[in-house]
Amino acid sequence: MTASLPQQTALPPEPPQSPAERRRVVRRRVLTLIIIVLLIGVPAGYLVISAEQSRDSGRTKEQKYSARGLTHDWPAKVQRRVYDVPIPHPSNQVAYYETNNWRTSRLYVQFQTTHDGLDAFLRDIGVSRDQLEKNNITISDRDRHIVGWKFSGPGARLGGYWGLSNKEKNPKPSQDVVVNTQNSRYPMVYVVSRTVP
Repeated sequence: MTASLPQQTALPPEPPQSPAERRRVVRRRVLTLIIIVLLIGVPAGYLVISAEQSRDSGRTKEQKYSARGLTHDWPAKVQRRVYDVPIPHPSNQVAYYETNNWRTSRLYVQFQTTHDGLDAFLRDIGVSRDQLEKNNITISDRDRHIVGWKFSGPGARLGGYWGLSNKEKNPKPSQDVVVNTQNSRYPMVYVVSRTVP
């Protein structure tokens, strides 16, 4: 006896769609596709652009901080406040350089000022002119090399350099100061201020 196979029933043919229905289906599919692109493509594009900008910003900062030497401009007010380097007015030939690492951050500053300006600067960091010692170069060879300061020449031979170290307890910064008095009217001041992060 042979088993009989079940008979397949034929599906009724789909009714033909009218042109208006076809346009509505196509519009719905296009709208769905646009929504998918907006939900996935736009955030992905934003991430790519953001990553590229971040990388460019990192390169710019790296170039800035790997550049050696002084920037001939006033340090930002926040830098002057953090490192306690109150540059007096009037001052000219102002230049600075900042270094940061995990142990110590340093701000190197130079400026030329009047004798009143020098007194005001020393008073503002908590010392006085009486504490300056003749021929006392308190800024280390290492620090001088970083910014290219050379305390030699006629000023050194004539005893025109005076220095002091203002040691403070953390978190206050400590400063090493050298003053070149070779110009009798306008002393040149060199400062290295250190702070421990």
